[in-house]
Amino acid sequence: MPMDGVTIKLITDELHRMLAGGRVDKITQPERDEVIITVRNNGENYPLLISASAGCARSHITSIKKNNPLEPPNLCMLMRKHLLGGRVSSIRQIDSDRIIRIDIEHTDELGDRAFKSIVLECMGKHSNIIFINGDGKIMESARRVTENISSYREVLPGLMYLSPPPHSKIPFDKAEKEDIERALALRQGLLSRALSDTVSGLSSPLAKELSYIAAGDETAGLEGKDISLIAERVSDALKHILSNPAPRVILNGKGETADFLAFEYKSRENVPFRAYSTLSGAIDSFYHLRDLEERISQKSAAIHRTLKNNLERAEKKIALQEEALTLGARMEEYRIKGELLSASPHLVKKGMKSVSLPNYYDENCAMLTVELDEKLSATANAQRYFKLYKKAQSARKLALEQKALAQEELLYLEGLMENLSKCTDESSLYELRDELIKQGYVKDTSTRRQTKSLPPSEPMKYVSADGTEILVGKNNLQNEKLTFSAMPNEWWLHVKDAPGSHVIVKSENPTNETMLFAAKLAAKHSKYSLSSNVAVDYTMRKYVKKPSGSKPGFVIYTHQRTVFVTPDP
Repeated sequence: MPMDGVTIKLITDELHRMLAGGRVDKITQPERDEVIITVRNNGENYPLLISASAGCARSHITSIKKNNPLEPPNLCMLMRKHLLGGRVSSIRQIDSDRIIRIDIEHTDELGDRAFKSIVLECMGKHSNIIFINGDGKIMESARRVTENISSYREVLPGLMYLSPPPHSKIPFDKAEKEDIERALALRQGLLSRALSDTVSGLSSPLAKELSYIAAGDETAGLEGKDISLIAERVSDALKHILSNPAPRVILNGKGETADFLAFEYKSRENVPFRAYSTLSGAIDSFYHLRDLEERISQKSAAIHRTLKNNLERAEKKIALQEEALTLGARMEEYRIKGELLSASPHLVKKGMKSVSLPNYYDENCAMLTVELDEKLSATANAQRYFKLYKKAQSARKLALEQKALAQEELLYLEGLMENLSKCTDESSLYELRDELIKQGYVKDTSTRRQTKSLPPSEPMKYVSADGTEILVGKNNLQNEKLTFSAMPNEWWLHVKDAPGSHVIVKSENPTNETMLFAAKLAAKHSKYSLSSNVAVDYTMRKYVKKPSGSKPGFVIYTHQRTVFVTPDP
């Protein structure tokens, strides 16, 4: 469910119980819009994540380790300067809205008691982390907001902090029966829509749940209903929710994380779930993969554009060379005309613009019209055609060479684009970008903001039905390491004549079922992942070689056999 006002109320209450009175031990900023404050309390370290990510704004205790920049951003350095050693005095929700305020008491440079606050506004693409002093002035923020961005308020260092525009809805934590009844009496249409429009902090899923509790149907309308009874049930339900959190993660049919709930939904009683002792645990579990996918998508966007532009450039090169080859196809015509003019100069008269000559290269000896430069003699015209022939011959040779190079580059770039789709972590994405830098496609713009050395990415690992391990590379660097670290008699697979992953079967005598499974993996992790009847080559690793000076991931192999498979999604 979304991080609505009710969920934020529950998580702030939980965080206050866990962290109030704790000492700020460490502050890091792994992302531009994400801060992690480690609080030491009751003998435990609690990493408090504060994220203003557009699609995943939230705050909770996290167990996920993250890499940090070599030099921390300004927001992080300011927080360290003022907050390290301070004590968390309170964590609370502001105005029943999607705003979290963390107040920290510390000792200033003069040794006096002082207060600073971190405000997290969970407002979709307008989410922000704002660091303010005890007077309410902004010290720094994750996103600076100028008057060009917002006409209501600016978020800039030195300005007074101004809360987002207030709403006129009934606060969900003070929603009494009488207030709800008066508001619903003025509404028509769906009960869930009326509730979300009149009571603060209700996301669409929660409004539908309250409609289910109050009227027995998520899509119930207000017409013909006992408004007084509905208002009483909604008020009681909200009070019950706030006093009875039951954090859980909803699972899909494959047992994978699909959603999280802060409390028990009556409308989802039969949905499989995994219960958690804390709401932080449920939120951390749900958002981990979602946040990672979103950030990988953001960070890979520039690489995707680079690859797309270079792919289009390679395709244009091939088209130009094919055009040059079409023009070069006339070289035989030039040679024949030159030969015919040399053989029959007596038939050419001065001032002629063309002449018809018997074509000795034609089996019927048909007449061929030869265009002439009337200012030149027959011999000079023949020499002109011989020069055109040699020029066309050289152009054709060059075009063939350039076309081959462009096709090789196209295949390489298609492979990189395929590898990009397999990037599921920062390590594999960094390795791909590093390869692009080394190949000259991307400029090395490493700055002080670059991340610390990341651990090498790991290949994908699978196990066949009989327990044989099968490894699949994610990128060219990994493919090479995987291939040339394998034992000579282990089996190597790759989709035929197309970009794809190197696949290693960790066995010298695998079963046919294992090899078939490995072939399907090779097809799945290739350009033809959505095709059928895909050709996959397989051979022993000892027959796979890397030519000297070839591009990363490029190999040649012998003694191969081919199997045709359809990838299983």
